[in-house]
Amino acid sequence: MIPPRTYRAAALPALGVLVALALVGCEPDDLAAESGGSTGSGATGGGARSAEGFGVSPLDNPDGTKPGLAPLVSDTDRAAARRIIEKVATKGRGPRTGYERDEFGSAWKDGIDGIPLARNGCDTRNDLLARDGKDIEHRAGSDCVVVSMKLKDPYTGDSIDWRKQQAMKVQIDHVMPLSYNWQMGAARWNEAKREQIANDPLNLLPVDGPANNAKRDSGPASWLPPYKPVRCSYAVRFAQVSLKYGLPVTAPDKRAMLAQCGG
Repeated sequence: MIPPRTYRAAALPALGVLVALALVGCEPDDLAAESGGSTGSGATGGGARSAEGFGVSPLDNPDGTKPGLAPLVSDTDRAAARRIIEKVATKGRGPRTGYERDEFGSAWKDGIDGIPLARNGCDTRNDLLARDGKDIEHRAGSDCVVVSMKLKDPYTGDSIDWRKQQAMKVQIDHVMPLSYNWQMGAARWNEAKREQIANDPLNLLPVDGPANNAKRDSGPASWLPPYKPVRCSYAVRFAQVSLKYGLPVTAPDKRAMLAQCGG
């Protein structure tokens, strides 16, 4: 667990329409139209890059409070990953009718019961930047609002120097996208449960903005991180969210998830 921190309440400043969209995070249908943009499972990535510096294995981070998403490289870990993924139920996607981002509450709401890091006086987005970033700098007079950091991006394998003036350079991805959740059963949930999955650190990763935009609301059968060494870990995290919230995935998505871990 991240040691408890006491934050001062701080509202995000108005950053204009484009930056506001970036703050919404992974919901690609909130950023652009839904056609195109997927890199797919055949995307190339830096398999020769070091696996160091990405944070914690998802196998050692079941509640999402520890930083990052480290690659799973050992046969033992990949077998454990497959056992988690095998527990995930499958069904076809339901209709997207009625989906709006607002159905999952206002973006990055702090006051949500039942999830880690909530009600600490700091919004979800800044909690996640602080969780995964290195060399964190806060706004003067605040111990909440992150204005600069370094991020080892799990989706591209790159290191990103980020400043708040370039807000769209790093976005917060919902690993299991909200529109996908809606179609797989969240449309029938109450608002409180939808707010939980939208702000749960288990379902959230700060990542490269363009990679997040390319993902849109895709499942693992149609989009995977370009950085190949992290794909098994990504599949595990997708499965962890699915199992925690009792949401199935499509059969092609489950097959793709298993395949990333040698199944």
